[in-house]
Amino acid sequence: MIKPIMGTWFEFQHHNTAEGKYWNSTLDQFTSEDWDAKVREIAELGMEYVVLMHVAVHDKAYYPTDMYPHADIACYNPTEVVFNAADKYGLKIFLGNDFFFKWDDPNIVTDPDARRRRLRAIGELYAQFGHHKSFYGWYWPNEAYIGGHYNERFMEYVNECSKEARRFTPHGKILIAPYGTRDAIPDDKYVKQLESMDVDIVAYQDEIGVQKSTVDETAKFYEGLRKAHDKVPHVKLWADVEIFDFEGQVYRSALIPADFDRIIKQFANVTPYVDNILVYQYQGMMSKPGQKAYAGHENAGKLYTDYYNWLKENHPEMLRKL
Repeated sequence: MIKPIMGTWFEFQHHNTAEGKYWNSTLDQFTSEDWDAKVREIAELGMEYVVLMHVAVHDKAYYPTDMYPHADIACYNPTEVVFNAADKYGLKIFLGNDFFFKWDDPNIVTDPDARRRRLRAIGELYAQFGHHKSFYGWYWPNEAYIGGHYNERFMEYVNECSKEARRFTPHGKILIAPYGTRDAIPDDKYVKQLESMDVDIVAYQDEIGVQKSTVDETAKFYEGLRKAHDKVPHVKLWADVEIFDFEGQVYRSALIPADFDRIIKQFANVTPYVDNILVYQYQGMMSKPGQKAYAGHENAGKLYTDYYNWLKENHPEMLRKL
């Protein structure tokens, strides 16, 4: 049976402003009640995990810190609001620790100021949010390109962040979501790299939305990665399935919901090989129709309804009344 969505990325503002055309301005106006409603929507569909993409972007913060001014939005400290909602609705949060630099600058993982802020933030974030029962672990959002194998710079970044995080949350789960899935070479060198990185879960991007792979190709990529991960069983293999299309040019235009027929094929391709399916992303691409907290393209309501109907038919036990 095709696996359902078990979690989603989540954000207060989409870092690529062109891509976030249909929901960034809406999220700016979200009240605490709206954020609560959005988390509730996700829980109602039986999802278990929320990956909070970032806590700062464009030199603004979404939690109290003196490293940046607070973002000029309707809800103060939305990070706290989302944690409270996740506590209430039984979700688990991977807390993304960044972007304390220009998000698309390749030097973000090595710049001394970015590193200092990033490592300091781990302690700040744990002090403010570590008491929540929904605090499940961490997500390192500066994604790596797998050019056959991981580069050393990325591995050092991951291990540096994980070392600091383990000081506060020794049993917290650590997630990364690299790209270049089609280019991964899951050989002995790759296995050794998995063994040497301090992560618990790798959610590989299927890269359908960004048009780097086709629906017909992805199963073989994940099949090879499954063999590698079977040799490193403590590092779980998840999928990061892209449920979007671009309105125009890739990376330079708005994200819009993909057709559900394509998405269900994406789920089917990874189902035999992964432990869980996460999607990028609920916000903007899916939104419960008729809700005050609607956010996204006009077709986000259709994708929500299509997925709800599929879930009701195939995994009715997942639907929750809250």
